[in-house]
Amino acid sequence: MKRKIVDWIKNYCSEKKFKLVVGVSGGIDSALVSTLCAMTEIETILVSMPIYQNELELTRARKHINWLKNKYNNVVEKEYDLTNIYDVFLKKFANEYNNNLAFANTRSRLRMITLYQIATSVNGIVVGTGNKIEDFGIGFFTKYGDGGVDISPIADLTKTEVRKMASNLGIISEIIEAAPTDGLWSDDRTDEQQIGASYEELEWAMELLSKSNTIDPLKYSERQLEIINIYNFLNSKNLHKMIPIPVCKIN
Repeated sequence: MKRKIVDWIKNYCSEKKFKLVVGVSGGIDSALVSTLCAMTEIETILVSMPIYQNELELTRARKHINWLKNKYNNVVEKEYDLTNIYDVFLKKFANEYNNNLAFANTRSRLRMITLYQIATSVNGIVVGTGNKIEDFGIGFFTKYGDGGVDISPIADLTKTEVRKMASNLGIISEIIEAAPTDGLWSDDRTDEQQIGASYEELEWAMELLSKSNTIDPLKYSERQLEIINIYNFLNSKNLHKMIPIPVCKIN
């Protein structure tokens, strides 16, 4: 599977000689994607972009980037602290449009802008780090933020598959074992706390609902029914992120 993904990235880049630009957060998804990109032997620019970042996340990101630099000579490291830029934005809009979710998404969008500034300048492409549950299950990403990418190498892998592949590739254990977080909030909230279910539970619901939309409540426990409801609610709420933009067709 890892060889297939590496070859897929190489084939995509071969004609136009693209470089690869990856945002590295200290989480397992970006760690896996950056490793697969490094394995292509294509110049891979790894970018850390802290905005009031949790120090443990930033430390993990730096450790991972150093680990890759020691293994592959095609890896380039960049770190840009975007906190001051975010503060200017926050000050500009906090009085009239003060919404915590919107400001959290702004962090993600500032990172997207940074990645594309780099990619456009070096004939590169922005490589997505979303997995299957996030990208095609519950839409757990920022529209035009971390969802704004050119290719998505692991978007057909579940979180369980991501963890297995990361372990197989020798990615440092503290990244694999860390609780998943989107890193968009000032506190330490995890993905599971935000969603109300673990990735393993969501994988179960996604697989179940892919086989049948009709659920017999008598067959499942109270928790299983709760997970199904969480999955369906988020899938419906975030569907606009996962389908093409509506276009008004003029005959």
